[in-house]
Amino acid sequence: MRFDGALIKEQGVTFAIAVVKPHVLTSSQRESVRNSFIPVFGNIPIILASQDSSGDFKYHGRTDIVKFLANLHPAQIPWKTYTVN
Repeated sequence: MRFDGALIKEQGVTFAIAVVKPHVLTSSQRESVRNSFIPVFGNIPIILASQDSSGDFKYHGRTDIVKFLANLHPAQIPWKTYTVN
């Protein structure tokens, strides 16, 4: 599996972002998808992110982190492509 994501430490909080398809954010499978990233990032808050057709990011996860991310330009996030077997 390959996906884009980021591991961030900000204001003493370490969290991860995983980019998923837009429909995942409203899907009943959202939490199982989020849990599938635990082997990659460990037991830290994992924020799901998707881009809409305009290129704008939407986030789902812990409210304080989502609010923080909403104020960042996506270019400020240290994106990386992860490959997991």
